[in-house]
Amino acid sequence: MSDFVFSRDPAAVDHALVHRWLSEHAYWALGRSRETQETAMAASRNYGVYRAVSGAQAAYARVVTDGATFAWLCDVFVDPEVRGRGVGKMLVAGVTADLAPLGLRRILLATADAHGLYAQHGFAPLTAPERMMAIV
Repeated sequence: MSDFVFSRDPAAVDHALVHRWLSEHAYWALGRSRETQETAMAASRNYGVYRAVSGAQAAYARVVTDGATFAWLCDVFVDPEVRGRGVGKMLVAGVTADLAPLGLRRILLATADAHGLYAQHGFAPLTAPERMMAIV
């Protein structure tokens, strides 16, 4: 897996590429404006996986958190060209390792796919989903 490196450096994120990935290819963010994406990124922890040689971004995720009790893992995207090469695992492992020292009580995410990937990192279905509500 030395072809890729994980980073939590927000300055490394290719904002234009991430916006294109999410607004054009991510079912949850189709049509999201660049302004909305930039606002979301500015208020979040941003993570990436990059090609070791070229530095080109291969994956992205962001986390919304208060830094003390709660986090929401979202906008997880792996470039289709590198899927199946462990990049998603590296990304989620790096994010969860970065959050671990915060001692958060709960980290949530929503996904229509990739349940197996997230389960490898400790995520499980809600034990009491009837307690959760949303404004949609």
